[in-house]
Amino acid sequence: MENDDLMFVDENDKTASNDQFQNSQEMWKICIIDDDVEVHNITKFVMKDLVFYNKGLKFISAYSCEEAKKIFMENTDIALALVDVVMETDDAGLRLVKYLRGELKNNFVRIILRTGYPGQAPEEKIILHYDINDYKSKSELTAQKLFTAVITGLRSYNDLCIINKSKNGLEKIIEACSDIFELRSMKKFSQGILCQLTSILNLNENAFFCQSSAFAASKHESGFVILAATGEFERFTGNIIDSSFLPEIRDCFEKVIREKKSMFIDKFYIGYFKSKSGSDNIVFFENWKTFDDWEQKLIDIFCTNVSIAYDNIYLNKELEEIQKEIIITLSEATEQRSGETGHHVKRVAEYCKLLAIKSGLSEYDSELLWYAAVLHDIGKIGIPDNILLKPARLTEEEFEIIKNHTLIGYAILKNSNKKILQLAAVIALQHQEKFDGTGYPNGLKGSEIHKLARITCVADVFDALSSNRIYRQSWTEKKVMEFMKEQSGAHFDPDVIKIFMENIDGIREIQKIFS
Repeated sequence: MENDDLMFVDENDKTASNDQFQNSQEMWKICIIDDDVEVHNITKFVMKDLVFYNKGLKFISAYSCEEAKKIFMENTDIALALVDVVMETDDAGLRLVKYLRGELKNNFVRIILRTGYPGQAPEEKIILHYDINDYKSKSELTAQKLFTAVITGLRSYNDLCIINKSKNGLEKIIEACSDIFELRSMKKFSQGILCQLTSILNLNENAFFCQSSAFAASKHESGFVILAATGEFERFTGNIIDSSFLPEIRDCFEKVIREKKSMFIDKFYIGYFKSKSGSDNIVFFENWKTFDDWEQKLIDIFCTNVSIAYDNIYLNKELEEIQKEIIITLSEATEQRSGETGHHVKRVAEYCKLLAIKSGLSEYDSELLWYAAVLHDIGKIGIPDNILLKPARLTEEEFEIIKNHTLIGYAILKNSNKKILQLAAVIALQHQEKFDGTGYPNGLKGSEIHKLARITCVADVFDALSSNRIYRQSWTEKKVMEFMKEQSGAHFDPDVIKIFMENIDGIREIQKIFS
């Protein structure tokens, strides 16, 4: 132990006491690393009432370099370290500095080296070769100088945290906006806003959803509709905000809509977005913490990008609806020409989407299959009426001609560079292939057939047998189900048939809706 008693002049008591701070998050963590117990006691006594930026001090003691290493591994938010140079070895403090900056990569903690033997570790050499923030001889460290050194260190640490927080926030804005542009549905987008704002503000997501309440609302003709919600508002998802809704919240809504801008009102944050389509949209947060300037700026930047995202989603939605109508109209024209009325293509598409989702495909791929499956029989447009509309069993020659509808459909769709039509071309070509290789036009077998074409095959045959045709009446459900089971592994992929059977109630529901 060094013969280096700390010498403190008398100082006036500070105005506030650390006893008022019960939560460690409201306190600055200061680690005292020294092998002299008295140094710890005096330092704590002198600084015990210090309050800086409305936060008190929490002292953590270590009496050796190795003990300090463990403490820093467990506490990543230590603001200031008062490190003795000479402890279990003459350079223990210096080795600790190298460990913190090198191995732990902790560049935030402010380090003040203290020594009773300044000649043994010259200040100029230490300052140049070690990443420290201050160097003090214990003989000169009065209470006032210690106070100054601690305040300077805490202020530097706080500034670093603000810079890092801003950097992380900006990175999250970029990431959030990138993710949010990928969200297609308004419901998913609204839920995404809630999640991304909590991420931007570096909040614990679980704590937020448990302790706070938030919802995203969209203006419709009948009023504001809650599209997504968390906490106590989750039960209101899908409801309209009318005169019976919480008056305090409704009044805030009216003020935000009237002034058409995002606001912080008391304990509420209300984000306002207006799309080019004319829709007023609101994001609401209750029981929120106090926002500082940088958080408000981050939210403003984010909300600006959200407004753009809303416009893009509305535009994409409109374009998708137009594309969907064109595809359905085209397929229904073919369907009506062949006498297959009763929404055959819609049912097949819905069956396919259900089976795809239950097979583990993504929502995106399942939706893609829906569009592609609608066009599975587009090639029938090239089959002569006398064969396509024949009310009797086809001859072998006629059947060979009707087989060509797979090749015709493929020829119509194959040259598109759009993903939907590329998949539709494959399905049009392969939906009549059989799992055992006896199908047409190419006699493909097993996995040689595209997985989505195998799904379409099951959906198409089930609906065809369950529906009236110009040349026969529909089969009973019992007869259809027996046939589907019998043909597992022959006509159909057994894995798809298994999923089909497990989800027959969903199939029946679709059948009922589009009957």
